[in-house]
Amino acid sequence: MEAEKIKLPFSVKNPVLAMGSQAKNRVCFASGNYGYLSPVHADLTNPGDFLNFQKDLKNFLKKRPRIIAHDLHDEYQSTKYALSFLSGYRLIPIQHHHAHIAACMAENDLRNKKVIGVAFDGTGLGDDNKLWGGEFLICDYKNFERKAHLQEIPLLGGEKAILEPSRLAQAWLYFIYKDKFLNLKNIGLIKKINKSKWLALKSMYLSGLNAPMASSMGRLFDAVAALVLVKDRAKFEAELAIELQKIAMAYRLEAVSYRFNILKGKNMYILSPLPMFKEIISDLAGGEPEEKVAYRFHLTVAEMIKKIALALRKETKISQIALSGGVFQNNLLLNLSLDLLYKEGFEVFTHKKLSCNDSGISLGQAAIANFRS
Repeated sequence: MEAEKIKLPFSVKNPVLAMGSQAKNRVCFASGNYGYLSPVHADLTNPGDFLNFQKDLKNFLKKRPRIIAHDLHDEYQSTKYALSFLSGYRLIPIQHHHAHIAACMAENDLRNKKVIGVAFDGTGLGDDNKLWGGEFLICDYKNFERKAHLQEIPLLGGEKAILEPSRLAQAWLYFIYKDKFLNLKNIGLIKKINKSKWLALKSMYLSGLNAPMASSMGRLFDAVAALVLVKDRAKFEAELAIELQKIAMAYRLEAVSYRFNILKGKNMYILSPLPMFKEIISDLAGGEPEEKVAYRFHLTVAEMIKKIALALRKETKISQIALSGGVFQNNLLLNLSLDLLYKEGFEVFTHKKLSCNDSGISLGQAAIANFRS
């Protein structure tokens, strides 16, 4: 095993072994002023990947870590392994999105100061036992406070919604229009809906059975992509979102973002994309080019980031922002967001050595565990 070496902006007091994620897994050993990351194990449900995960883990265990850091999600193979076979060590559970931001901070040589963390991905387990994925955190290496998130929507059929993004689009449209969404004119995806299958999905929606709530930005991209591209299935996670980015990048004219609402709860902002969906439906029904709709959607998400960042800076006086999570592999979204944030005077940090996807979170897990030990 050849480990990638990352210099840390702090000294690790007690050596830490961080278990990483379920997919795109990397194990990280941190000691002294360095973190050492294993190669990527693509999917721990795959026997070959899990075998390599175990081999790399055993090599790091020879270095005698004193602390084991793992994700909150007890269905991750990495977490199961820690809880089953490493119980003789001190175990520290780490929230997924906090780990994303801490990894970005560590890679950018940030000391233990607070930042506004924007963590956008598919899903990760929150400390309220719900699925998160469109998160704004105020955090340092030790602690985090969730200050804003994308509005939740049920994932109809659980993980099946990942490869059938039409389910996500239908959930949002039902939320807005109830059953009348089936009567919307000139919307290609709606014409493809199997009515009897929709009745089964609606039953999940209303009962909550096999329909976990999620504040996932990755799944919002999937829902919009299904609508714009008129595709109800994907071969792999985020396939349609990747295609949506490609057509959005082909748009060369001026455009404005769609509308969205910011709802203020008790110590929490909630981003509601419902006005955006209404305007997307109007654009599609009116025959607007799909590349324009796709571009306006990307611009809308960038505007969401800017607006929440401004609100949080006003509250906290923090001007440093860290962007992480797999959604930021989308270069169009990243560049639009950077442009808007720089114009508002923010100092923005992104990943340069590590990927912003889950392959980087073990470094964040190690950093957080160090400051909590």
